[in-house]
Formats: sequence, structure tokens, C-alpha cells
Amino acid sequence: MAADLVLGIDSSTQSTKALLVDAGSGEVVARGSARHPDGTSVDPRAWLDAFDQATDGLLDRATALAVGGQQHGMVALDSADLPVHDAILWNDTRSSGAALDLIAEMGGPEACADAVGSVLVASFTSTKLRWLRDHEPEAAGRTHRVLLPHDYVSRHVTGGDPFTDRGDASGTGYFSTAEDDWLPEIAEAALGHAVALPRIVASGEVAATTASGLVVGAGTGDNMAAALALDLEPGDVVVSIGTSGVASAITEARICDGTGSVTGFADATGHFLPMATTMNAARILDLQARLLGVDHEELGRLALTAPPGANGLTILPYYDGERTPNRPDSTGTWAGLTSSTSREDIARAAFEALLCSLADAVDHLSGQTGLIPRRILMVGGAASNEAVHAIAPAIFETPVTVPAPGEYVALGAARQAAWTLAGSKAPPSWGLADARTYEAEPTPHVREAYALLRDH
Repeated sequence: MAADLVLGIDSSTQSTKALLVDAGSGEVVARGSARHPDGTSVDPRAWLDAFDQATDGLLDRATALAVGGQQHGMVALDSADLPVHDAILWNDTRSSGAALDLIAEMGGPEACADAVGSVLVASFTSTKLRWLRDHEPEAAGRTHRVLLPHDYVSRHVTGGDPFTDRGDASGTGYFSTAEDDWLPEIAEAALGHAVALPRIVASGEVAATTASGLVVGAGTGDNMAAALALDLEPGDVVVSIGTSGVASAITEARICDGTGSVTGFADATGHFLPMATTMNAARILDLQARLLGVDHEELGRLALTAPPGANGLTILPYYDGERTPNRPDSTGTWAGLTSSTSREDIARAAFEALLCSLADAVDHLSGQTGLIPRRILMVGGAASNEAVHAIAPAIFETPVTVPAPGEYVALGAARQAAWTLAGSKAPPSWGLADARTYEAEPTPHVREAYALLRDH
């Protein structure tokens, strides 16, 4: 008897990626992808075209499907379910002022975190609704329904009433992580009038079944899907190096950090996924590679020929604002440039800046959860770079495990689809892909120099 095949989708900032996976073993049997438009504000219908392209030839082979999507993005629809405005994505900082207004209206940072699990920043959906109310009142007035990106793509498959899950919902700013339910009054206050929200589907439950018999899972946010793929255990910290940088861990207890350094998200299994996020991650390397006229591989080779500390060059890489720490209007700073600074030093400083920023995120996470990292799992496109392998354990001062390269958001969505199809109490056990662990002598002076520049 042929094994069931499940389809996992990653509808990310940059592209849609689809994995067709054996539901029993977790083996990837086919894949597809399609690019998304650039920018922090895009027509969400482009994601549907990308979905159709990425799943061409795969969708009709699947028995179940789930979608992992970029968190926070605002998809505002009118009464005919047409977009009233381009979707404003998580990395668009125009609503930073709106975040401060909403926090004040909720009674301050502590009250805000107590209500929704996190202190609002510009990435949260509620702040984008407030921006729409204040800057595009005609579009705000026509807004009938608000979805997250993964909800919007899931609905493209089912055509029925929209749905979401607690993990992605916990990044909206109008969901209670204590009650696992919407706080519609906060969404209403943000937008200026009541708005329809998708139904919340519990972890592992069937969200819908299409006319063709395709079982559709709830889907979830991209970070929750990646955690599901990695099958995180207590003591594991995941550091993801993608468009954004993320440090996250699974906890049994709800986190509500009034300082705002850690967001208290829910996960995709019924637990919680506290997270510290940076806005600048792989793009730090992108900029340096572009300035030096090399690709990432050559940038890494150059970096490894320079000594730790890059001969005194330190970079604060807040090029497009920053979220951890919350500095939405920041720009990048280079310090220690001299006439003898080399291309190799510039390359090394880029990797050290990236990893110091991520180490800050891990420190924030540990401080709020009490978690002592047992191991650090590093994923994302830039995690495959040899310079990351060599420099990361020296910066983090702990061994770093790098799983084999893979599309972990799409794989996590596929695991959720398999769980939904099986109707079991827990997701199937697929095991972690081949991984390598790297160690290095600590270089505390690198972080000390970085901290001096950060706090100057």
C-alpha cells in the first residue's frame, strides 16, 4: 500500500516553498518554489499566484496540507474579501508610533504583556491596523476582515471560512495567550470599528476538508513551524538566521515580559514559544558581500583569514532599524576603521556583528525564561556558511549544532499536516536530520567591544 503524502508550505517574506513529504517517515519526495515580490508592503494576491506555481504537480498528489507563513503581516479585506490595501509585512516599521499609542491605551508595557503575552512593537498586526486607521481612513473604513498571511494562503486552498491557529494568532496583538482566544475589543480599538477574525483551530485538528478530499491543517507561523520540524526539547534554543534573526525555545509556562525583550508567543503543539527577534540577520552579510563584490561563500572565506575582533573593527548592524533592542529608527554604525582595515577585517566584522546580535537575543531569552541553553541549534540559509560554523561557538561560548540544510518551515507544516491526517494526540516522530556540532575557544573580547558600541 502506497504511503500517504503530505504537503507542507512555507509562505515566507521572500518566496513560497512547498515540500511533498512521506507522512510516515518524513522523507521529502518532491519540492517546488516561487518568488514573492520585494518590499515590506505587497499585494497579498501575489502569494496566491506563488502558491499555485510552487505546488504545481504536487497538490494533486497530497492527502493533507498545512501552511506555515510569515508572522504578523496584516491582510485587510473588504466585505467581498478583496484587499483594501497592500499587506503590510512584519518588517515594515511605519507603525512604530502606533505601537507606543496602543501600549499606552492598554495601560503600559506590563499591562500589555499581561493581556497579549508581549509588549507591542511595529511588527505586530494590531499596530498596522492602527496605522491604517490613522493614515488610510478610507481603506480602514472598508476593512471587514483581517487575516494573517498563512490564513490568507490556507483559505486559497479551502475556499471556506478562514481559520488560523494559536501560534500565529499570538503575534497579532489581539489574542490572549492565557485564554487561547481572541481579544476582539483590542482589534476594534486598533482599527476604529469591529472586524471579523478567523476561527482558531486547535493544534493537530482538521481545519477543513476540500471537495477533493484533501485534509487541511490549521497551519501556523513560520517560527512555530520550524520548531515543530526540529522537534524541540527543553533546554534547546533555536537560533534562526534568515531575513530576520530569531532565538526561541519551547516552554510549558506562559511568558509575559513587560520589558519587551522577549515575545511570549504560543507554539503549534499547545505549549509556548518565547522568542527574541532581530530585524537584521542575513541582510548584514548581504550588505557586506555587495560592498566587497563577493558572494556569501567568499565573504566567509575572507572572514576566516582575519583574527577574532577584526583588528579592532566593530559593527553595530542595525541597518534598517532594530527590534531587539527596540530601536526602529536606528541605522548601522561602524567603529574602529583605520587606514589599515582590510577586506578580510570588514568580512570578519560582519559575521561577528551578526552573531553578537543573535547572542544578545539568546541572552534576553534566557534572562526572561530562566532557561540555561543545553545546546544551540542553528538553522536558516546563512547557518550553512563555514564562517558561521567557526565563529558562532566562540561568540556564544557553547557548542553549536547545525542540522543539515533544509526547508524547516515547510517541513514543520508538513509534519502538522501528517499529524492532522493521523488524528493522533502528538505529531509523528520523524527525527532530526543529520547534524554537525561545532566548538571553538571563546572570544569574550569580541562581545565586549560590541556591547560598548551598542550601549554608547
